[in-house]
Parts: sequence; C-alpha cells; structure tokens
Amino acid sequence: MKGLASAPGDYVYFKSQVPLHKISIGSKQWRYYDFGPKSVPPLICLPGIAGTADVYYKQIMSLSLKGYRVISLDLPRVWNHLEWVHAFEKFLDTINVHHVHLYGTSLGGFLAQIFAQYRPRRVKSLVLSNTFLNTEKFSASMPWSPVVGWTPSFLLKRYILTGIRDGPQEPFIADSVDFVVGQVETLSRDDLSSRLTLNAAAASVGPLLLSDSLVTIMDTNDYCAIPQSLKDQVNERYPGARRAIMKSGGDFPFLSRPDEVNLYLQLHLRRVGVEAKQDQISGTSKDGNAGSLYEDRHAEHDDNPQEGHGSSGSHFESHEPQSSNDAEGSHDNNGSENDNGPPKDQVSFDSPESAHDPQASGSETCVLNEQLLTIISISAMASGMILLLPEQALQSILFMSQLNLGALYTAKTWKV
Repeated sequence: MKGLASAPGDYVYFKSQVPLHKISIGSKQWRYYDFGPKSVPPLICLPGIAGTADVYYKQIMSLSLKGYRVISLDLPRVWNHLEWVHAFEKFLDTINVHHVHLYGTSLGGFLAQIFAQYRPRRVKSLVLSNTFLNTEKFSASMPWSPVVGWTPSFLLKRYILTGIRDGPQEPFIADSVDFVVGQVETLSRDDLSSRLTLNAAAASVGPLLLSDSLVTIMDTNDYCAIPQSLKDQVNERYPGARRAIMKSGGDFPFLSRPDEVNLYLQLHLRRVGVEAKQDQISGTSKDGNAGSLYEDRHAEHDDNPQEGHGSSGSHFESHEPQSSNDAEGSHDNNGSENDNGPPKDQVSFDSPESAHDPQASGSETCVLNEQLLTIISISAMASGMILLLPEQALQSILFMSQLNLGALYTAKTWKV
C-alpha cells in the first residue's frame, strides 16, 4: 500500500469517521483512537511489536456500533517494563479512565499482563491473543539488544519483518500481513528500538490477583511468530480462563478474521459485566447515519454467533448463549467525535482528512550512500559489542553482517 488511496476501502472509511488523538504526558507521546460511549468502561487494545493504533480499526468500528467504547493506542517509547506501567497509568489518569478491560496481542498481551500484575485494581479483565509469559526466549535470540539503539532503522524493520511468515498464504491473511508491513514503515527508529528492548529485556509475568474467569485466551491454530510452547505456557498459567480457538488467522487475526475476533470480544465483555449502550453511540457520519457501511457488512455475522463458528471452524469454550440481543438499532445523532478526546490542554486533534496515514509517509528507502554509512555504523556496533559483551561478540557480529547482505548488493535502492 503506497497511500490512503490504495488502502482497503473499510480503512479509508474508518479514517474519515474516527478522529485520531495525540497527547503529550511528560516526555511521552501518545497516539490513540477513542471511539464509543464515554459512559462504558473501555476495551483498550495493545498492539504487538509491528502494530500501531490503526491495526485495530476493524474492532473499533464494529464494537462501537454495538455500544462499546474501544481505545486503540500506539505503544509509547519506554525502555523497561516498570516504566511502561507508570506511563500507562498516567495515560489512563489523563483521559479520566479508572477501570479497563485490556486486549493485547503478542508483546501487547505481555504488557497487559504486566500492568495487571502491578496495578490489579485497575484491570477488570484480560483478553490475551498469541502472547507469552516471559521474554527469555526472545532475549536469547537477540544478544545484540544492548546496541539496538544504534542500529539503523531499516535493519530494525527488516529484523521485525523476518518474524512474519513469507510465502503463499490465504488471501485474507496475506492482506493482513500487507497492512501490518505498511504500519511498520511508519515507525521511527526510536519506536522500533523501544519495542524490541521491551521484547528482549528479561522479565516474566508474576501471579495475578485477577480471577481466571475474567481472562479469555484467543489463539490461532495455524502459523504464528509466537512459538506454540510459549502459548501453551499461557494456557497453563490460566487454567480457568475461557478459550477462543481460531482454526486460522496467522499473526494478525484481528485483521484477517475480524468477524470472529469481534464476536469473541463482544462475548467476553458481556460475560465480565460490561453493558453496551447503543443509545449513546457517537461519531455519526455527515449524512446522519452512524457507520452504515459497517452495519451492512457486520450486522448479520455479529448478531448470529453460531454462524461465525461455522464459517471458519473456530471454537469458543464458553457456556454463553449462542445468540446476541444486540440489534443494530438506531443511533443517537447528538454525539460528537470531538468528545472522545481527553480534557487536557496538551491534547492535539487530527481531523479525519489530516489524521496520521500509515501509508502517507511512503516506504522508507535507503540509497546506496546510506547503505555505505550503514556498513560503517555496523562496524561501530561490532566494536561496541566486543566491549559490552565479549562472550557473545562474534555471534552478534555475524548476525549483523547477515542482516546487511541485502544492503551490500543493492543496485540503487532497497526497500524493507
């Protein structure tokens, strides 16, 4: 995708309807979407390393039409897990949210558990998807993490993208990969360095005060960048959790299987006592019809959970009723998109037309001169590794050299 014009039609519609918010809290910059009735306790979506606030656009549009409030955010630039806990708590205070339901995928799921461990009174439930309990495996596979801040942006992007399966895939999975790759292109070197540092820094999830009955584990059964052994550990940690198993969906089921993911999220929110308020839906379109495009697209599936199960062979271990009372219904046109921003002076607001476009900045390319500079940079990093980690220096230098092979043999430009 080269720009918004070539983005999926439903994403273009989303950008035209849902405002993007930016807020500064201390030294941290937050970029997020907040859509749905303000009186409903929010479901906050936390992305993985390659994700941004935009990757959950299908959940925002679908669930907000059902009367739920959904907040999707970019991970801020933090460099350890305690810093994440403090930063996220300040963010919640700033937007005047006290109790949350967290939905995290991959690294986002790990951070959701860390926050629930240190701030148990604020987290009312968890939805964990393709995630893990500790970072030991990732730390061992990334011995060069101490110099990640010196690594050129395009090498960091290439390292992240190597974890995404390449080759022939089902069309809906391939489309989700393309979208996420476009999101990676929008991330800065500091963004990437921060996320890789969090993913590799030694840490593990301790005991949670949250009851297993308030946890839903939503995994895919096909290929996933998170090893199955790590996903099994999550299942063992929460034996009383509800399980939503999808036959396929890859690393990004929220994009490739949105109807099923939205259904499971809705069932989870109902089960933990979140009451949807359709009569308070805000964010109507210019013609007064709130999200008619999404109503037409999702109404039949969302209102009939049984059909969603049959369409893809997914399974949800729950005794919840297999039908939904949530009709699309009429919407209150008195709501306003601008009401979704936090009442703070430092909040900036992007109109839908000028909101951050994950493709507008274009794909970052590295010309030959930049690649030569990169070789010099890698040499400097290698020297640093010898000083910092003498026992692992050779392994790290070889790894960095392998990453740079593509740069050495590029004619003019090389795109991640």
